[in-house]
Amino acid sequence: MTTTSETVFRPATAADADALTALERDTNLVALAHVFPDIPYPYDDVRARWLRLLADPEVRVEVAGPPRRLDLYLAWDDERLRHLGVRPDLWGHGLARRALERADGVRRLWVLRDNARARGFYEHLGWAPTGREQAAEWPPYPVELEYGR
Repeated sequence: MTTTSETVFRPATAADADALTALERDTNLVALAHVFPDIPYPYDDVRARWLRLLADPEVRVEVAGPPRRLDLYLAWDDERLRHLGVRPDLWGHGLARRALERADGVRRLWVLRDNARARGFYEHLGWAPTGREQAAEWPPYPVELEYGR
């Protein structure tokens, strides 16, 4: 993929669960190694979460890229961005921005406090912390911040 104009989004299906899990793992191992040091990646639990999201009629999950090695994923409902991830070798190509534009109407999201790259991205696009915090779903349960726009 060379430009964002070539990005083709498609609805994800249960057949994408392994590729979604692998891409989430790959992005987290690069972006969040400092948050989850020396902790085995919870592959089975993350895969099960993707399968629940894919089965939820209120959640839209879209992907782009080849089926076995996705370039990005995006999951959202009417109010909240659930997940956004881009393959690390494609960071800086505008894919996350293009994906986020698809989630029209989304007004809230949660992001790890220590994920400076993601926080900078959202803030650049006009998102701001709401002051709400919660523990993340995976050990060691780092702090997540709610952002709104």
